[in-house]
Amino acid sequence: MATAPADTVMRTVDGTPLKVSLRRAMRRRKLAALGLVMPLFVFILFSFILPIADMLFRSVENPQVVTIMPETTAALQGWDGNEVPDEAVFAALVADLVAGSESREIGKVATRLNYEISGMRGLIMKSARRADRLEAPYREALIDLDKDWNDISVWKLIQREGAPFTASYYLSAIDMRYDDSGEIAAQPTDRQIYVTLFLRTLWISLLITFMTLLLGFPVAYLLATLPLKYSNLLMIMVLLPFWTSLLVRTTSWIAMLQQQGVLNDLLVWSGLVSDDGRLELMHNQTGTVVAMTHILLPFMVLPLYSVMRTISPSFMRAAQSLGAPRFLAFWRVYAPLTLPGVGAGAILVFILAIGYYITPALVGGTSGQLISNFIAYHMQSSLNWGLAAALGSILLSCVLLLYYIYNRIVGIENMKLG
Repeated sequence: MATAPADTVMRTVDGTPLKVSLRRAMRRRKLAALGLVMPLFVFILFSFILPIADMLFRSVENPQVVTIMPETTAALQGWDGNEVPDEAVFAALVADLVAGSESREIGKVATRLNYEISGMRGLIMKSARRADRLEAPYREALIDLDKDWNDISVWKLIQREGAPFTASYYLSAIDMRYDDSGEIAAQPTDRQIYVTLFLRTLWISLLITFMTLLLGFPVAYLLATLPLKYSNLLMIMVLLPFWTSLLVRTTSWIAMLQQQGVLNDLLVWSGLVSDDGRLELMHNQTGTVVAMTHILLPFMVLPLYSVMRTISPSFMRAAQSLGAPRFLAFWRVYAPLTLPGVGAGAILVFILAIGYYITPALVGGTSGQLISNFIAYHMQSSLNWGLAAALGSILLSCVLLLYYIYNRIVGIENMKLG
């Protein structure tokens, strides 16, 4: 039997094997594609992924006590928690207070512990100012300085928060806490605010989504069916809010809805309400829903319009020619074809509404503020970044959970923008 030639490998003109040349060409194309995508990846990494990762880390990070009071946390590791610690723990505490006062870092510990038990900041700072003048036995000296050092719950708090990571922020975010015995318990009724805020945020976001759909569907239908010269004019009116400052739009609603505003003046002038019975439409949930519905309405109209433009008018005519009434043809033929746009608009409006901040802060008052307003409060005023991060993490988890449920029921592949 004749044998094949020894060298049957296909080669390029320069003698390189064809497979090797193809691999090199594919590698160059992949590197070129990677180079084009890399700026976008870097932007997403630094503007989205890393901030979220930092937020998740801050929600459990707890470095203050273990870093600034290392001797105390080490001495409390063997403490059984049944009675006030011995002299060695008090001596370690005095040493940490002196060192923290000299480094001016003790205030961070005082603030961190005060998040858990009110009054701890005053106790820590008063003891730190006098720690360098205390003499042994330190246990009696500190208890004489402040009787709270004889409270076991104070020492349990220091021992618990002496770990580098903590679940305290998440417990506070769901209206829970550690009690005096170290067990997880519910907050007192007058301090339970965050669960109510989460439920209120979810309810208002769903209501705004429904309102934008109710108002945006007919507008999108008109845009898709009117002649071009009229639909262009209507589209300009829909897009006009995008060309106006958000602050201007919000303050305009304040002028419209307040008790001495335009709407109440019209109602009084028309005789529908008395001058003493003016409606309270501002600084409550009503003002939040009205203003945010107006602001987010274009985000519902545009996805609906982009889908409706692709629906052929012949579908409705064919249904009517087969004997279907106009409304039935619309409900059974036209409306189901718009569901991808409904899903896209609903997801877009809901996600924007659940994290909105400026409008509820200006028009929401006490009953119309959302969880985002309290996240901003803890970031800017109370400086409790750990609690703010925990609240933000829970909010992010709720959005992802709802997104997962939507994907399981409807299917994310059915959400289209045209």
